[in-house]
Amino acid sequence: MRSIRILDCTLRDGGFINDWKFGIGSIKSIISRLSKSGIDIIEIGFIDQRRNYDADRTIVPNSGSIDPILKNIDTRKSMIVGMIDYGTCDIDKIKDQKNSCIDGIRVIFKKKDQDNALAFLSQLKEKGYKIFVQPVSITSYSKDDVLSIIEKINKIKPYAVSVVDTYGLMHKTELLVYFSLFDEHLDDSIVIGYHSHNNFQLAYSNSIELIKTHSNRDLVIDSSLYGMGKGAGNANTELIAMYLNENFSMKYDIDQLLEAIDVDIMKEFEKHSWGYSLLYYISALNDCHPDYVNVLLSKKTLAVRSVNEILGKIPAEKKLSFSKDLLESLYSDYQNKECGDVESYARLKAELFGRPILLLGPGTSIIKESDKIRDYIRDNDPVTFSINFINDQYDIDYVFMGNAKRYSQFFHKIYGDDQKCKVICTSNISQSTKKIDFVFNYLDLSLDIESVSDNPLLMLLQILKKCGIEKVVLAGFDGYKSDNADNYYNEYIPFLYCDKDVMKRNENIASYLEKINQNMEITSLTKTMYLRN
Repeated sequence: MRSIRILDCTLRDGGFINDWKFGIGSIKSIISRLSKSGIDIIEIGFIDQRRNYDADRTIVPNSGSIDPILKNIDTRKSMIVGMIDYGTCDIDKIKDQKNSCIDGIRVIFKKKDQDNALAFLSQLKEKGYKIFVQPVSITSYSKDDVLSIIEKINKIKPYAVSVVDTYGLMHKTELLVYFSLFDEHLDDSIVIGYHSHNNFQLAYSNSIELIKTHSNRDLVIDSSLYGMGKGAGNANTELIAMYLNENFSMKYDIDQLLEAIDVDIMKEFEKHSWGYSLLYYISALNDCHPDYVNVLLSKKTLAVRSVNEILGKIPAEKKLSFSKDLLESLYSDYQNKECGDVESYARLKAELFGRPILLLGPGTSIIKESDKIRDYIRDNDPVTFSINFINDQYDIDYVFMGNAKRYSQFFHKIYGDDQKCKVICTSNISQSTKKIDFVFNYLDLSLDIESVSDNPLLMLLQILKKCGIEKVVLAGFDGYKSDNADNYYNEYIPFLYCDKDVMKRNENIASYLEKINQNMEITSLTKTMYLRN
């Protein structure tokens, strides 16, 4: 009769959340409760010789370091396994199984390393361990790739081989195709496992589909307590156990699992949450490594639509292996959407000729010193620009947007019924049904200055300089303080995002203004950290 077992990987996959520092008390408690609950296989962490031994962590430099973890814990009802990421642990760091407290070792490896990894697994088998073959990112394998590796796997006859959906890319149909290939061609003695991630919220439902599949093959389902795991997390051990209890008359003790979650897992969730998120959804949507998405989102200059467009330009063979150089090249190309801006410069120059220029920023002084600003506007009748925002207290002539995300956030105000300003954008912002009056090339305006390369004030000043403007007055450009929320007026705070290198920006912006001041007189109505005199 087919056997269906749960492999809990909380202490290994969950360790990506907290750098494997669960604390020795929680480590022992989790193992004890998992075993007492009847969980069939418990994965207790990574064996990685690059790490020093730490009793509070479930990542250890050699197999012998696992012994203290299991001391005085009754795990006779459970198989105990560790994991090795191929290339991080030499075979001499693993003692013979007869002298070890663990029963098996799982080895994860990339497709390019499969031959060497399988040879390493054979060495582990010779040492007496049950071996688990774990080819990561199974979605990068074609049908022929799968059949090829199956032929190699059959020669070493491991205990199990897993369908590993590293980035949570698979839906039911794809999963069953991979399972069927393994089921049909693997040696009958080999167990099939399934390791999922929750990018599409499918880890639990896909696991259930495999459990329901008509097959005589023994099955192992990976899961973790409360879904704790890398990225979007894993299938939940407590949910899989509940399903098997209700539908297959299993006897897992759910109370023990819930107790472990309540006492040992929730404290980790409160420190560093995991689970479904926009980042991991987008990465799965584009079949790519999450770091591509993380870097693009962290730039805070792109709408999600733009992120998807850039990800769509990554070559298929590069998607699951992150390349920062490739991404930066694609990002630069995307932002530099060429446009013919000669006519825009000519029109703007004509409209500004002979008028004083006032630039408004979103600093707190725009409210605190509003009387001073209003007096200046009344006495000088300037052309007024609002940069990357709109405040309803001031009538403005132009709004400048150099950031696609800000353009989207203030779209309703830019094109509000009572708003008559003209819209100036850089070429990385695409026009919708609403008109953009002036478009200027993004790359021509970006600067080779750390942390402020696309600062909107500096970009607009370059445009005004090319238009022949010789004098500009600022208001609301207070500069950055360590508490980011103190940098902006209250209504603007919900739009905050720039919380990195904020203090460095003061000096870099000030240096650039000092340079540009040689050809353009820049003064400020309100107190600012950007002007040194």
